[in-house]
This record gives sequence, structure tokens and C-alpha cells, in this order.
Amino acid sequence: MSMSGPVRIDDLNQLRADHVGSLLRPERLLDARRARESGQIGPEAFRQIEQDCIAAAVKLQEDAGFRVVTDGDYPRTSFHIDFLTQLGGVIWQPARFVQGFADGQNEGHSPAVFAVNAPVRHLDPIALKDYEYVQSVSHVTAKVTMPSPSFVHCRGGRAAISAQSYPDLDVFFADLAAAYRAEIAALAKAGCRYVQLDEVHFTFLCDPVLVEGFRARGDDPQALARTYAKLINDSIADRPADMLIGVHLCRGNHRSGWVAQGGYEPVADLLFNTVNADRFLLEFDTERAGGFEPLRFVPRNKVAVLGLVTTKTDEMESPDLLRRRLDEAARYLPLEQLALSPQCGFASSIPGNRIGAQVQWAKLRMIADLARQTWGHC
Repeated sequence: MSMSGPVRIDDLNQLRADHVGSLLRPERLLDARRARESGQIGPEAFRQIEQDCIAAAVKLQEDAGFRVVTDGDYPRTSFHIDFLTQLGGVIWQPARFVQGFADGQNEGHSPAVFAVNAPVRHLDPIALKDYEYVQSVSHVTAKVTMPSPSFVHCRGGRAAISAQSYPDLDVFFADLAAAYRAEIAALAKAGCRYVQLDEVHFTFLCDPVLVEGFRARGDDPQALARTYAKLINDSIADRPADMLIGVHLCRGNHRSGWVAQGGYEPVADLLFNTVNADRFLLEFDTERAGGFEPLRFVPRNKVAVLGLVTTKTDEMESPDLLRRRLDEAARYLPLEQLALSPQCGFASSIPGNRIGAQVQWAKLRMIADLARQTWGHC
């Protein structure tokens, strides 16, 4: 499907085929990364290979029928660490806090826990150059994905935030939101019209086991949800009227694993009616995400993008089954407020999920095809 130019903003929230962002890194890029790390090639040669791979991925997304594309996270080692540690004052360290992983595949994996050891500041644009390159090689709209600001607080809590820098946590949250506003302003000035925040922690607040963990460290889960809703709103407060904001909800995805389980019911009303996003990209590929009933809280001016297609396994979904699931979701939210996507990215970090590249592209083509059949366009 070819397009003559970027999709106009008045069309963007009508997108019916979306994808979360990350793609499996091709072997050429993986080889180049190893060569750079061993000193066999320099940064300029590596960047040229990286850009060639991004351009090829953009074309494949467009050929699949997508009207919004990403760089596949190719410039990042992970979807969140590279971004957040470019903010002044933010550092990270691995720490075991997870509940479990699918089939025990990732036992021993320690997700990143972020800490603040100095005032949080936006030092320089983080995603700007990558956005500009993607848009330069695309005929459609380039989406920028970034981790939700809740990452900086949620996993470590008060103990991870320097009391010397921030005796008052309200000042910390204000500084963090200001850093995000500065990043979004730089992107907006360059023409970016779709920013997606990858938000994990609202789903953590749906998992009874993880909720007990928050309580054990002295946090009120409901208060955390309100805090993170306000943090997101403060972070996007200055976005221009013609910029679309998406929030992706995830239960963990590293190497086809998962962290949290539980339906959206505990946070749905607050999330959908308080967070000032235009569309919510929601994981719905397994029973861990619960049923569609929480969609009844989505207001008329927002879109729920249903992540019905899994990125965790090679098994191809049946289009007929996906359409039946769309019909089921439409019992709670009109079809014109629904869209379709994978449940998450295909490679939250460099190793990627346990899925083949050909299957990845087949799943994306299936999503675009089903969107056209269901809504008349993707």
C-alpha cells in the first residue's frame, strides 16, 4: 500500500492498524553491533549500516500496509534504558523484583530498576535525530516511542530517589514531567505528530501479587495510580493540539516472557478517563489480560487499540478468530473506537522475542489486512 505523504493529523486517530514499535533486529545489524563493540568498525560505519537497516524496516512496514511506522528500536539496546539514562540525574541497575516468566524461560533475568542521584534534567533531545531519520525515509507518519516517566519511580520507589536532591517527592515528579515536556517540545518542533508512551506499571497495579509487593514497601497502589496518571498528564501537557498521544499498556515482554497478570478492571476508570491520551494500546493476547469488560470505561473521544496478536510465539492467529474477538470487544466499545495491533513489540531489547522474522512480518501483514477488511482502511 503506497501513500503520497504523511497521514494528516485529522486522520491519525482513525488509524486501525498500529504496532507497538520494536522489531526483531536483522542479522546484518546484529553483526555490525558486534563488530563495533570489538572495534572492527567505527561509529560512522555502524551508523550507516543501522540507518540502512532502519530504511529497509520502514519500507517493509509500509509494504505491509501500515500508515504509521517506527525505527523498530534499532538504535536502542532496550526500549527504556537508553532513553531514561540520557536524562540528567537518572541511573539504572538490575534488580530482582519480578513475579514470574512464561514457562520459566527467563528465570534469572533482572529487569532494570532506575534511581535518581541528582536533580532530573533534560540535557539534550534524546529521540530527535532518530525521528528525523525515520521520517526522512518514510512516505507515511513516523511514530516516536518512549518509556513512560513512571519507570523512574515505580520499581525503586521512594528509596531510589535521592533524599538530598529531592526531600519533597512532588518536586521530583515536577522535574521529571518538565524533562518529558522538553523532549516532546523538541520532537513537535521537528514535525513529530505521534508520540507513544510505553507504560508498564498500571498493569502491575492490576496484579494482586505485585500489588502486595507495593504495599509491603509502604506504597498505596491506588495512590500510585493517581500519581502516575498525573505524571503522564503533566509530561504531555504542552503537546501541540495536532500531536497524537498513545499509551501502551504492557505486562512484560522480554524474550517472550511476562511479569504481571490480571485484567484492567482495577485501573480502567482512572486510566481511560483521567489520562489525557488519545489512544490506548492494550495487551489482550492471553487470558492474563482479562476480558474486554473494562473497555466500557473508554470515553467517546478515545480509541482502544486491541493487542490481539501475540509477539511472543511463532503461532499465527486465525483471522476469523481475531474478527470474532473484535466483535466481542465491540459489545463494550463501538467498533469505530477500536483498532488492532500486536500485544507488544517484537524485541523489547536486542535479543528479541522467541519468534522468527518471517512470522513477525506475516503477523503485521495480517493485522493490516484485517483492519482493511473490518474498517475499510488501515
